[in-house]
Parts: sequence; C-alpha cells; structure tokens
Amino acid sequence: MTKHRTGISRRGALQAGVGLATGAFALPGLARAQATSIKIGILQPLTGALAFDGQAGQLGAEFAIKAVNAAGGVKALGGVNLEAVKGDALSTPEGGVSEVERMQAEGVCAIVGGFASPICLAASQAASRYDLPYIVDVGVNDQIVNRGLKNTFRFGPGSSIVSAQALDNLVKLNDAAGKPIKTIALVHEDGLFGSGLAKLLETELPKRGFEVIESIAHPTPSRDMSNVALQIKAKNPDLVIPSSYYGEFVLLARTMQQQRIKPKGIFAILNGAASNYRFVKEFPEAAENVIDTNHWYDPRNETAIALKKEVDGMGKFFTYNVALNYSAVLLLVDAIERAGSVDRAKITAALETSTFSKHIMPYGPTKFVNGQNTGAAPVNTQVQGGDIKVVFPDAFANAKPIFPVPA
Repeated sequence: MTKHRTGISRRGALQAGVGLATGAFALPGLARAQATSIKIGILQPLTGALAFDGQAGQLGAEFAIKAVNAAGGVKALGGVNLEAVKGDALSTPEGGVSEVERMQAEGVCAIVGGFASPICLAASQAASRYDLPYIVDVGVNDQIVNRGLKNTFRFGPGSSIVSAQALDNLVKLNDAAGKPIKTIALVHEDGLFGSGLAKLLETELPKRGFEVIESIAHPTPSRDMSNVALQIKAKNPDLVIPSSYYGEFVLLARTMQQQRIKPKGIFAILNGAASNYRFVKEFPEAAENVIDTNHWYDPRNETAIALKKEVDGMGKFFTYNVALNYSAVLLLVDAIERAGSVDRAKITAALETSTFSKHIMPYGPTKFVNGQNTGAAPVNTQVQGGDIKVVFPDAFANAKPIFPVPA
C-alpha cells in the first residue's frame, strides 16, 4: 500500500480520522445482535443534469461509511455497522421527494445529501412529515433553513454566508490592486439557487462601490452559451460573476475564450465548475486564473489529503461534494454516538447540540442555529498553473491571488 509522507497509509489516515470522529462512549450491554445495521439514506442526483455532482457526493458518503465500519462501527450501539440506502433524485425535486418516501419505508434513521437547492428544499420538507433528520450537504438557498423545520440541518454555508464573504474578499482584492474593477455582469442559472443569489448580489454589490450593468439568466441545462457571451461582450464589464452548475459554466468559459472575451477577472460565487479538477484538466486554458468562492476541503487536513489520494487513485475527480458528504456522514454518526440510539427524535436533539469538529472542511466546530451550521464558511480558490489553490482566507491559503488577470 502506498505510504503517506507522514509514514501512515492513506487508509490508515482515513480510519484514524474516523476513529477520532466516532470515538464516543460505548455501551457494551447493547449487543451487535440488537440490530444488523443502521440504515442511513444517501440522497443524490445520480442521473440527469446534476449527475456529476451527485455521483461525487455519493462517493464521499460511501467512503465515510466504509471508514466508520472499518473502524469498528457505531460504538455506542455495540459496534453495529452503517448501511447506505442510496437514492437517485433524478436531478429533480419530485425525484428527491419520491426517494424520501422510499427511504422512509425502508426504515432509515436519517438522510444525508440532496446537493441542489430545489431538491434539498423539497426532500427535507418531505422528510419533516416523518420527523426524519435531514442533513443538507450543499443546498445553499437560505429558504431551506428559514422555514422552521426542526428536522433540517445544513452542514455547509448558505448563500448569504457565502456571498457576504465573497464580497468582502472581492473588495480586498480590488483595493489591493488599485481598484481596477468598477462594473460587473452577473451570469446565473434561472432556478432557485442562481436567481436568489443574483437578487442578493444586485442589492449588495452597489453598497460596496460596484455597478451591476447586467444580470443574465440562463436555464439548466443549457446547450449553447453564445447569446450569453454576446451580451457580456456588448456590455464589456470589468468583472464577470457567474453562479451556475458545472456544464453551463464550462460552456460559458469556453465560449468566452473562443470569442476572445477577456474581462479583468472572473470571480465566481458558488460555481459548479470553477473549483473543479475536471474543468481544470479538460479545459486548462479556459479555467486558468478563474477565482471562485465556494465549498472546499481543508488542504492542511491529513485525512482530507489521504481521501483525495484515494479518489485520485480511482481515476475520479476529488470535488467539494466528496469532502462535504464525507464530513456530513461523520457528523450524523457523531450524533448517533452521542444519542446512543437510532431514535429519530434523539438524533435530532443530538444534532441540535452538536460541537462536531472532526470534519475535513475549513470550518470551526459545528454549531447549529435554526438549522444552519454557523461554524461553516467558504474559501476563495483560484486556478493557477493547472492546479486549484486556496487564496482566501489566509489561515487556509496555499497561494497568493493573481488579480486582475493579465491581459
């Protein structure tokens, strides 16, 4: 087995990380025979327009489940193993609701995932009818946690948290460079995620001295971005801020490259491709120097480094979906350990009081307030020299930002 620089194997690092995360109290009186497994629902869009992200999210959850089981299972319940009940949301809210109903019938104690905001919104609502704990992995629209649902917990940051940090860092970048950015064009998908974020940015950017000269919506999926690129070219903004899923931003970036549209920067917010090794590998010229504000893993974390090597070794791309779902499953296991039970009400109560910190994200300890993890935060990444570097915040950065982009 390949050894890590520190002398431990990749698998050893993963299991060690899980051991720290799940090493809660044990109740030896609860025999393994009491339950053959603990069923948890893993809900992702495995087919359809969002399949790439969904498959990555499922992979992260699977790695976490395997690591927990290899480290001795759920110790508070006598070492019972986890069992994934996998669901395909079909990239639609209706598909997510259908799978929640199936998972309820199969007796899961909680659900993790969903990815897209519309799926998470509908699926968590469906789960609430059964008091079924639901941990949202991505789903950034703040409606998800603003409905007062006691069963819903978002582990990652929402759009208001992400956009606030994105704008603060944009101001820092612009000020340090002599304020070259004055005009901005927004490009966003026309669903719940993109439209909500665009509306927020249209309000907040002028407060920070920027002029929004265009806000361009596009559908998901989109087959052609020529018209969007032409609108950008006509307005000639200093900066483009795209908020789209993977396929749409790849199309946009390639079309802008082909049409020689070169703003002073692309500063993405919650973009599906800008912090994605697949994009960087397949279209390196279009990806170079793109900055993103997004979910990311902690590049200093030993378990995260080991997990990335495992995923890379499979010939797959290590995306933020992998890291988020790996951590979200461990969060759920921590709650089950502390609850000492698979009772849904007890798991919900344990999540509400969580201080979980053994994740692989650039977060502080987990603390849920009205269902939102206030310890969660995004980072700024930038594609530099065919790699993805963290440029903000300084505590996690492994590169300096290049801004504005050289002509």
